[in-house]
Amino acid sequence: MSPKRDHRVFAQSFPLALFLFFCREPATIKPVNMGTIFKADWTQKGEIGPKQPGCCTAGIQECRSFESLYEKYHLPANLEDSGDIDIVSLKNYLDAQYYGEIVIGTPPQTFTVIFDTGSANLWVPSSKCYFSVACYFHANYKSGKSSTYKKNGTSASIQYGTGAISGFFSNDNVQVGDIVIENQDFIEATSEPGLTFLAAKFDGLLGLGFQEISVGSAVPVWYNMIEQGLIKEPLFSFWLNRNAQEEEGGEIVFGGVDPNHFKGKHTYVPVTKKGYWQFDMGDVLIGGKPTGYCSGGCFAVADSGTSLLAGPTTVITMINQAIGAEGVVSQECKAVAQQYGQTIMNLLLAEARPDKVCSQIGLCTFDGTRSVSMGIESVVDKSNGKSSGILHDASCSACEMAVVWMKNQLGQNQTQDRILNYVNELCERMPSPMGQSAVDCGKLSSMPSVSFTIGGKVFELTPNEYILQVGEGAQAQCISGFTNIDIPPPRGPLWILGDIFMGRYHTVFDSGNMRVGFAEAA
Repeated sequence: MSPKRDHRVFAQSFPLALFLFFCREPATIKPVNMGTIFKADWTQKGEIGPKQPGCCTAGIQECRSFESLYEKYHLPANLEDSGDIDIVSLKNYLDAQYYGEIVIGTPPQTFTVIFDTGSANLWVPSSKCYFSVACYFHANYKSGKSSTYKKNGTSASIQYGTGAISGFFSNDNVQVGDIVIENQDFIEATSEPGLTFLAAKFDGLLGLGFQEISVGSAVPVWYNMIEQGLIKEPLFSFWLNRNAQEEEGGEIVFGGVDPNHFKGKHTYVPVTKKGYWQFDMGDVLIGGKPTGYCSGGCFAVADSGTSLLAGPTTVITMINQAIGAEGVVSQECKAVAQQYGQTIMNLLLAEARPDKVCSQIGLCTFDGTRSVSMGIESVVDKSNGKSSGILHDASCSACEMAVVWMKNQLGQNQTQDRILNYVNELCERMPSPMGQSAVDCGKLSSMPSVSFTIGGKVFELTPNEYILQVGEGAQAQCISGFTNIDIPPPRGPLWILGDIFMGRYHTVFDSGNMRVGFAEAA
C-alpha cells in the first residue's frame, strides 16, 4: 500500500477529533436591523467605567445582573487580590481530547469530562443506560448510592456536531477541582448512539456556554459557581498544552488566570451574542496574504470542545490547496470554472459588484451570498435523485466560491491564465466529506502560516501548530487541522476556533465583562 493511500485511510478513520459544537440556535438578544440578526442591540458599548465593573457590551439587564454578583460577593478587580480560584488539571490525548476529573454525589463518584465552551449542559453516563455500548466502557452515575441526589426525571436530548446523547435530568452536588457546587442539575445519559463517545477517553461533558443554549434551561455549572459565591471573579481561562508527551496536559482556572501560562497581555473582543462565546473576527490570511473573505467581518466562536478549526468551505479549500491537503474533486465546481470562468473574470475586471456576478450570469437566483452547505452536499454526494433545484444551488455555490477566489487572486495581481488555473486547482481540493484531510508530514516546513485577525491583531498558526501528527519518522501520519462548516447569513459566515487555536493562544472567557481574550500561550 502506498504512503498516499496510508494517509487517506488514516484521515478517514481517525477517531479522535471532536466537534462538540452544540447544534442549536440560541435566542437572539434584542435583534435589530443591522444586516444580520446575529448583531444585538447592546445598550452600552465602549470602555468599562470605574463605577461599572460588570458593564461593557452586554445590555443593561445583563450588566446589572453581573454587577449584583460583584457587590454581593465583593469580587476583586484583579486575580492577585483573590484567594478563591479553582484550578483543574487536564489530560491531553494526542492533542485531540482535553479532559479533567469532576466528582458527583455523596459519597463521591468520579468522572472525566470535556470542559466544553460550545455547549452549556453537564451530562454523564447513567447506570440506567442499558442499550448503548459506550456506557459500558465509561463510568456510570448511580443515583441510588448518593445521599445528596434529588430526583427530577425530565427528559432531555442533545445533538452535537458529532455525536448525540439523550436521557433525563437529575440533581446532585458536583465537585470541580476543590469547590463543591450544590444542587446542580445535570443529565443522566441513557443513550449514546454511534462511535463518537464509544472511543472517547472521557465519560461526559461539562458545558461552559451560556444558559441561552442550555437544554431544558438548566443553569450551567459555572453560573452556579458565581451564584453560590464559590469564585471571586466571574471568568475562567484555558491553557491547553500542545505537547501530548508531557504529563501536564493543560489546565482550566475558574475565577482567574494563571500568569505562568501566557505571555504579554490578552487581546479582548466583546461577546456579540450570548449563547456561544461568539465575537467578530476580521480577515483570514494564508502565508501572510489576505483572503479577503472576512474583510467585511465574520463571526467566530471559541470552542474548547472542538478539536480542529472549522470555517467556510470557500476559505478552507484555499487553505487545503496552499498546504497540499488531500480533498475531493467537485465536478460542479470544475464545470462552472470551465464554462463561466472567463465571464466571471471579465465582470470582476469591469468592477461589477462581486455579490451580483453570479445572479448576472444566471447561476444564482438572488444577489448576495446564499447557503453553500446544500450546494457542497450535492457536489460530493453522487447518489441519484438529486433535484434540479439542488443542482442549481450547487452551481450557485460553486460560482460564489469562484468569485471569492478570483477576487483574491486579482488583488495579488496574478495573470488571468494563472487565476483560472488556480480556480481549477481549488475545485480539486474541496474539503473531504469525512471532515478530515490528510497531508504529507514531510512537507510541513514548506507549508504557509494561517492567521486570523481578532480585535485588530493578527494571530498566526504555523504548520506545526495546525497539523495533527501521530507517530514519528517514516510511520508518522498527519491530518490538516482545518475542516469546513458552512453557515449562511444572517447566522454566518462562522468560524469555530477549537483546540488547535486555543492551544496556541491562552484564552480567557470573561462573563463579568462579556468578552473573550487571547494571549500567546506559555
